[in-house]
Order: sequence, then C-alpha cells, then structure tokens
Amino acid sequence: MAVNSLILILCFHLMMTNFTSSTQLLCDDNESSALLEFKQNFVVSQHASDDPFAYPKATTWKSEGEGSDCCSWEGVECDKDTGHVIGLDLGSSCLYGSINSSSTLFLLVHLQRLDLSDNDFNYSNIPFGVDQLSNLRSLNLSSSRFSGQIPFELFVLSKLVFLDLSQNQLKLQKPDLRNLVQKLVHLKRLNLNQVNISSPIPGTFANHSSLSSLFLEN
Repeated sequence: MAVNSLILILCFHLMMTNFTSSTQLLCDDNESSALLEFKQNFVVSQHASDDPFAYPKATTWKSEGEGSDCCSWEGVECDKDTGHVIGLDLGSSCLYGSINSSSTLFLLVHLQRLDLSDNDFNYSNIPFGVDQLSNLRSLNLSSSRFSGQIPFELFVLSKLVFLDLSQNQLKLQKPDLRNLVQKLVHLKRLNLNQVNISSPIPGTFANHSSLSSLFLEN
C-alpha cells in the first residue's frame, strides 16, 4: 500500500511539473512581431561594430517553429511573471541602418533596459519616439554613430538611472545640460564624453544627490 501511495505521489508530481512548464508565459505576440520588424530595418555588417568580438545577435531570432518565443532570443529579456519584454541588449550586434520615430522598437513600452551601443546608425538623429519608452531605467547609445541635437523627448524618461550617449556626434544645446539635470533627477551614472555641450556646467550638479558618476570629456 505504501509503495502504491508513493507511486501515485510521484505521478502527481510529474503531472504538475509538466503542467507548469507547459503553461509558462511566452513572449507577447505583438512584442515579438515588433522585434522582428525592428530587426528587418537593418543590414548586418561586421564593419558596423568596432568590438572584435561583436556578432549579430538578432540573426538568430525566428518567427516560427522551435525557438520562436522571443523570451528565448539572444539579447532579449522578459519579465518572468508577465512575459513582456523588459530588456533588449543589442550592443555590438553589427547593425547598420537608422531608427525613425515610427520604429516598432517604440512599441516595446515595458522596456527597462536598452543597449544599442557599438552599432552604426549612419549618423541619424536620436528619434523623437524614444519618449514612448517611459519605463526605461538604463539607456546605452554610446559609439553608435548618432548625430545632431539630443532631443527633448529623451529628457522625459524620468526613471533613467543610467544614460550613456558618449562617442557620437551629438550636441546638447537647446535643451541644454541644465535641462537634462533638472529633468532626469534619478540619474546615478551619466556619460556625455564627446558630446558637444555649449552651456557651462550648471551648479545644480552639486545638488544632484543621486548622481555618482559623471563623464563630460570633449
């Protein structure tokens, strides 16, 4: 009797394990489609990234069959409870092209971390649509051949803790450095190396209690 009870318990445990694994949340269909469409806007070129270990992460993404769940894609991080995409790391991914404000990237409204560093965005502007990613806490666009004025829309990302815009052909004039400091009050790390800053360093930096690292080298 004891043996039979043990077998029943084991069978029930296996059944529940299989049920749990089969009901795990998958990537949201709309977000999966948004990622695939975003990927299609770029040409993969080894010359687009300077890192000798760079490789095209997005080429492994699949739209159907095994491996089509975007939560399993390289560079993609999903919330374990909701299945929403909360992290996208395409740093050093050999991407060549540009991003406009209608890009499907901005449909990923649950993103908290975005890394597009060390790619070649062909000296395009940082798109205005970035303000749709209002949950961002970390944004890295360094060494990605962006140019022009840093848009005000970036300053509404009030949850940002980490911001790296270094090693591009960007300028910070109107709005200026003072506006950035006033708007992004939670920043802990800010890197604006090689950004053309026309205004003097504001005294409000001294009152920016959260900022622990600041880089402004020209």
